[in-house]
Amino acid sequence: MNASEISIWNQTQDKLKSFVFRYTKDRTTSEDIIQDVFLKVHSRLGQLKDSDKLVGWIFQITRNTITDHFRSKGKFININDIDWDEEDTSLNDCVVTCLQDMMTTLPEKYRNALELTEIKNLSQLELAKELHISYSGAKSRVQRARQMLKEKMEAAYLIRFDSYGNVIVCAGKAACAC
Repeated sequence: MNASEISIWNQTQDKLKSFVFRYTKDRTTSEDIIQDVFLKVHSRLGQLKDSDKLVGWIFQITRNTITDHFRSKGKFININDIDWDEEDTSLNDCVVTCLQDMMTTLPEKYRNALELTEIKNLSQLELAKELHISYSGAKSRVQRARQMLKEKMEAAYLIRFDSYGNVIVCAGKAACAC
């Protein structure tokens, strides 16, 4: 690493720590992941074609490393680890709540298809068997339900995402439960 890359790493390291901690909720695990990221960045620096994109590249490696960490651990949420009294709901949680509320306004056959695939985690093939319809019919129904829900959400809310997929703006054109 040259001096400017080391400087960028030092400036980015604190942001990376808080970024990783948001997902792990454990300082030790976060530091381990950051160390892995450092090693990956150092070993793959030759693959970076545009040094102006170093920070974005580091964050992409970080996201992949976080994903790899949870895959390798088979991470499941322990119910005792959830802070039920936490009052600070994030915008992501707010949008999820609004989506679930808005889902109830869909016509029954579309709402049912979306609930079975998105909430009960049935595959679309399993959905087809459950509803006694063709696989392509199940795929179409889920796709139409998603599109209807998207249109309803866009009509009711102004939602903007950051580059990581987190909600950064949620302005309701209608009343929101958040």
